[in-house]
Amino acid sequence: MTDWQKVFTVEQSYKAEIVKGILENSNLSPVIVSKQDSSYSNFGQFEVHVPADEVIRAMRIIESDIDFR
Repeated sequence: MTDWQKVFTVEQSYKAEIVKGILENSNLSPVIVSKQDSSYSNFGQFEVHVPADEVIRAMRIIESDIDFR
């Protein structure tokens, strides 16, 4: 099994989905991990993880192609 590493964290699920989609379009294998509280769905974060061998490429894509301003 491949080691997975976090490359992006955000509080809005739709932003995590956007990042995941962009990474998938770049032939990477991202997954979203929900860190939300199961009792209160408005507390917590979403993390995007990729296999360890894709981290550098994913970080470059996130830094250069994604801007949520």
